[in-house]
Amino acid sequence: MTHRIIHIHPLAPPKPAVGAPCNGCGICCLAEPCPLGMALSKRRTGACAALRWDDDQRRYWCGAIRDAEALLGPRWRWAAPLLRRLARRWTAAGTGCDATLEPDPQAPAPR
Repeated sequence: MTHRIIHIHPLAPPKPAVGAPCNGCGICCLAEPCPLGMALSKRRTGACAALRWDDDQRRYWCGAIRDAEALLGPRWRWAAPLLRRLARRWTAAGTGCDATLEPDPQAPAPR
């Protein structure tokens, strides 16, 4: 079993069980971007650059769904509704947690 360190917001909710509704813990997207996130982030490893933290709701959201206009920029802002629709489908939003990653509560906090 391999271990990786990912930096999770201290107020993020705990990871739900696999199959349970997504609660915005962010673990899946902080560990690695999905295929859509790879295209948006222009990276294949590490945290997805499209992931957004919401201070008011204390949870993570997919930026392609919640912040599509900002991700696309002014030139492509017109495509935001299409990106949101595709992102919901491609990330399986609303279908339940599919991340088999498990956080290690014994891991030391970052300094």
